[in-house]
Amino acid sequence: MYIVKKIIKFSEKNKENTVKEALKTLKEGGLLVFPTETMYGIGADATNQKAIDKLLAYKTRREGKPLSIAVDSIDMAKKYVEINETAKNLYTNFLPGPLTVVSKSLHKVAKGVESEIGTLGVRIPDYPLILEIIKKFKKPITATSANASYKKRPYSIEDILENISEKQKKLIDLIIDAGQLPKREPSTVVDTTLNQEIVLRQGDIKLTTILEKTTNSPDKTQILGKDILKRYQHYMGYKSLIFAMQGELGAGKTEMTKGIAKALGVTETVSSPTFIIENEYQISTLPDSYLSEKKPTLYHIDTWKMFESSELEQIGFFEQVSKNNVFVVEWADKVADVFEKVSEDAVILWIKIEHSSLENERMITVSDYNFKK
Repeated sequence: MYIVKKIIKFSEKNKENTVKEALKTLKEGGLLVFPTETMYGIGADATNQKAIDKLLAYKTRREGKPLSIAVDSIDMAKKYVEINETAKNLYTNFLPGPLTVVSKSLHKVAKGVESEIGTLGVRIPDYPLILEIIKKFKKPITATSANASYKKRPYSIEDILENISEKQKKLIDLIIDAGQLPKREPSTVVDTTLNQEIVLRQGDIKLTTILEKTTNSPDKTQILGKDILKRYQHYMGYKSLIFAMQGELGAGKTEMTKGIAKALGVTETVSSPTFIIENEYQISTLPDSYLSEKKPTLYHIDTWKMFESSELEQIGFFEQVSKNNVFVVEWADKVADVFEKVSEDAVILWIKIEHSSLENERMITVSDYNFKK
């Protein structure tokens, strides 16, 4: 039996009462499950420390993993984050909608909401009920998904309640049940803190141009690997980096990995892990990244011999991702469903390497990972 204090079956006829009950819950520091244009979220007053502590207990979120907030307008957002020209452009052209814009925080939210490096993700939901609640509440609420970490995406209330513990159910104060939601991708997450668009998670909104390069030697493939890593090394120590590789035998996946390893300061010889599934390499502290005293690891994983994607979970993948490491995963299409589960904790890039009609030439496509592939 589900233990939840109150569930409202939402309809336009009871909208006024739904808004009233939601506001009461938020003002009392409670947790509110609500529908959005992507999936069900769980909200709390982002400025109330007791409410956020309660939410973090529900999410069983590891220390240092940030939450995002939902606001009703760019004017409200400006009270909580610095909005540069890149961010302003995204607000103007894509919001309200399934987009989270990461900016430098003004440190006006409760501890545990912004990231440990002082950034904050902001959403303006494209869902009239939630916008009305936020507008009347006059403060931001959290905009994290209502599922527990690494559990099923919540498109229905059953998706939530069937995958959380009794203890978690007791923490929920109000559920707004809008029925089965369309199965859409989560919001696209874009970091604008450097005044440029860097996609941290790809969703339904596609913002980046696919990179296509041709190399004609193993050395050139390694150089491209180094260049790709350098574009994203800024996030090391803040999020895990996952390079999801696809390509036939001999296409150059290991050569690409060697380039990535060199850019990470790995001094050991990088070899294919086909027969042992996983190789580990120590990463040096890099300049221009969030690394300080942290000692991340490069995991080179070959899923060729895996029969099921769950085998990746069995070798401790979730725990390794939670510690902000770097991963190169060969034959990545076999385990794409596992990547979906860690999309909030990692920057995921898809790298496809193909033979061309010329013997030594490789056609390499790099894109922000899209789970519809």
